[in-house]
Amino acid sequence: MSEILFLCHRVPFPPDRGDKIRSHHLLKGLAKLAPVHVGTFAETDQDRAQDAALRDLAASHLLIDRDTSLPKAGLRALASGKPVSLPAFADARLSRWVAQTLAQHDIDTIVIFSGQMGQYIPDGFAGRVVVDLCDVDSAKFAGYAREAGFPRSWLMAREARLLAREEARIARRADCTLLISNNELALFQSRLPVGNAYDVRALGNGIDGDFFDPAATAPHAGLAGMPGAHFVFTGQMDYSPNIAAVKRFARVILPRLRETMEAQFHIVGRAPTGDVTRLGDEPGVTVWGEVPDVRPFLAAASAVVAPLMLARGVQNKVLEAMAMARPVLLSPEAATGIDAVDGEHFSICRDDAAFVAAARALAADPEHAAEMGRAARGLVMAQMSWEAVEAQLAAIVGRGQGGARHAA
Repeated sequence: MSEILFLCHRVPFPPDRGDKIRSHHLLKGLAKLAPVHVGTFAETDQDRAQDAALRDLAASHLLIDRDTSLPKAGLRALASGKPVSLPAFADARLSRWVAQTLAQHDIDTIVIFSGQMGQYIPDGFAGRVVVDLCDVDSAKFAGYAREAGFPRSWLMAREARLLAREEARIARRADCTLLISNNELALFQSRLPVGNAYDVRALGNGIDGDFFDPAATAPHAGLAGMPGAHFVFTGQMDYSPNIAAVKRFARVILPRLRETMEAQFHIVGRAPTGDVTRLGDEPGVTVWGEVPDVRPFLAAASAVVAPLMLARGVQNKVLEAMAMARPVLLSPEAATGIDAVDGEHFSICRDDAAFVAAARALAADPEHAAEMGRAARGLVMAQMSWEAVEAQLAAIVGRGQGGARHAA
């Protein structure tokens, strides 16, 4: 049987952050079609403990520590004329393993998750190549450059320019390039050089509705036992757009809410920076940091907020809140790629005043808030399951619906 090589910049276990959630479910879907060999990186002790999980799912795997620091990668990038993202994930051990795996197994398809891994596609590989870029990283860095001061703006602009060149190279090399939404697809196509044929498709994210089930989750006692309205933000808290979002809510939106109502803001997510931690000194703000399970916080939320000013792709934090039947107040940027109706499945707030007005309206009408949450869960359960996403993989990798899953 022909087999698949899957290369991923972060180990896809556990599925507890946006990129790992997507790569986890892609890997599960591929493993239903054919034996899969997985090459990936570990960065934390939790990552390093995922050998058993990989062994259970993969025909073979290599999990290695990524030992290139960002400063070292930056120096290599400047010397080589490459974007920092490439030397940051360049490793001779993985290159050797890829060559060995291709020599020893009947690999007819290579699936790359994230643009950093495109450097491992051998020039001479004659099989099918599928690349999941998720979103357009070069556009993200261009946005950072516009917001940053010098010299950071120069570094971000350089990364954006060189990443755009690498993304175009990968798209030319790939038989199929995947983006996370139609919006990202259109943006990516608009940035590609003319004169080449590209197969670019949208493959959306899903949600595990059985896991994110409000009927099976008790609200967090610390929130449920406190009076007033509780607004919750979840996410990786060393990620710049998330940092900017919680600062916006804690320092601008929440104070206005507290002028007329009892309101609390809860920041839930791993690796909070010093700037995020200091928000805990603001009235009504609690920084929880990393928690074992975000579901109790979502279950206890009066509303989940996503006031992102810069967002790429589909926000898993929004899908998770919707699956938990919570009303969601979000910026237009955070709503991108989610086929939902404003005012029915969530509430899009186009400025700070709109966030304040929407939060007050939900607090004044609990039945409307509950109905919005029910409609949100109904939508994601009907249209956004991971099973539906996985079902599209067979055609993408050139296989029928059948296929053998590796048994460890």
